[in-house]
Amino acid sequence: MGQQKRSAVSLTRHDIQHAAALAHLRLSTKEEETLSPQLTRVVGYISELSATPTDGVEETSQVTGRSNVFREDVVDPSRSLSQDAVLANAPDAYNGFVKVKAILDGES
Repeated sequence: MGQQKRSAVSLTRHDIQHAAALAHLRLSTKEEETLSPQLTRVVGYISELSATPTDGVEETSQVTGRSNVFREDVVDPSRSLSQDAVLANAPDAYNGFVKVKAILDGES
């Protein structure tokens, strides 16, 4: 199988900055310059995959044949603490609950 020609996709510095902003990343100019050709190759490869003929190929979400790999959700009392034991070890408690410092401002 021969190597196919890569797509003529070319990401601009603005494209890199936009993607970084969407990912909440701060990139230096050097990082943008490094990432531009790398991401251009990734997008080109995705374009190649998009052009691959898939007529007659059955859709699938997984290929192992497994339908449920999770165990039953069963409480094991020998591995649980009572509420009293938890509250006895808590640094602070209020009305039967562990009291913690607020982490969100203005939220109720």
